[in-house]
Amino acid sequence: MEKITPTLLSWASILDDTTREQAVTTASMPFVHPHVALMPDAHLGLGATVGSVIPTRGAIVPAAVGVDIGCGMIAVRTEYPRAQLPADRRPVREAIERAVPLSAGAANRTISREHTRSRLERLTALAQDAGFEPGDYAKRWDLQLGTLGSGNHFIEITVDEEDRVWLFLHSGSRGVGNRIAQHHITVAREQCERWWIDLPHRDLAYLVDGTDELDAYVREMQWAQTYALLNREEMMDRVVRQFAEWVGAGSADDVVRTEGINCHHNYTERERHFGRDVWLSRKGAINAEAGRPGLIPGSMGTASYVVVGKGDPVALNSAPHGAGREYSRTAARKAFTREQLQQAMVGIEYRDTDAFLDEIPAAYKDIDRVMADAADLVEVRHVLRQVVNVKGD
Repeated sequence: MEKITPTLLSWASILDDTTREQAVTTASMPFVHPHVALMPDAHLGLGATVGSVIPTRGAIVPAAVGVDIGCGMIAVRTEYPRAQLPADRRPVREAIERAVPLSAGAANRTISREHTRSRLERLTALAQDAGFEPGDYAKRWDLQLGTLGSGNHFIEITVDEEDRVWLFLHSGSRGVGNRIAQHHITVAREQCERWWIDLPHRDLAYLVDGTDELDAYVREMQWAQTYALLNREEMMDRVVRQFAEWVGAGSADDVVRTEGINCHHNYTERERHFGRDVWLSRKGAINAEAGRPGLIPGSMGTASYVVVGKGDPVALNSAPHGAGREYSRTAARKAFTREQLQQAMVGIEYRDTDAFLDEIPAAYKDIDRVMADAADLVEVRHVLRQVVNVKGD
């Protein structure tokens, strides 16, 4: 751990100057208590540094939570060993691609599954309790439940160090969560302008405790976090069904889920740290309180980790959420070739396309180094390696 300033502590051994400067700016906000914790995967972000843990008293910075509210991971371990997987993996990849709408803006054509309807009924009731209509933000919010998105979101079939098969995916609150976030970021900027608040950066505009604006944001943000959680559950149900057909299990109910974890890494909640109640915003970080299970993915061609938190109080009971980018998407497309992506994905079934060039593993930090930096934050329980990867363009 490096003390950069009294209010910024970093666990990142790889940290460029621009990212450091952005994190210092965030940590300088007067309501930060006691400090910002910068995770090993930290990199430049919109609003605040990705891989930062930001405790605030009396205020929330919506852009520091991020636009993909509730984004995170879900993984389930099956009873299947690698030896029982069919040799041809392409059919299961294509089956998953048919079952789960991919890419930005993708949606289901209809709502036909009982488990989908049940989750939507729960979300509708929660929205009514929160006093808002999700359709005011995104008309197709219901049809996007069970959809992946693009960028670094993925679905994978993986195997652990004992060759046990895990199903693993990464996604968030889709279009509705994005619209909710963008709306409240704008409200925060307008409020700060109205109050003549001088900000070091417009993306650090904040909402204040005790105002209608913050109360509305919290209600809708918490709803979006639930949406993200249920979105991952919905997709996992579909992936399990396609996996069951591929391995000849009959139905999804015949695939025993021996272990399961579902965790956010873009969210805010009330926590107590260093004797004070704070709003703790984890933007690209997981809750790593003592004994808490978590998931830390690598890139599309490298290992992912199932972990348990050690509860480091100085790190605000947090840990990294992934490898963290070293190249922007634009820079990665200029720096790497399709052939290099193919080499990185040898042995993994994936859709071979230029669309994924900005997701090449070399565009990310070395996940093993990130995990070494996080040794005091989490204990590694399992190391997962992909055999099938599904992504959206």
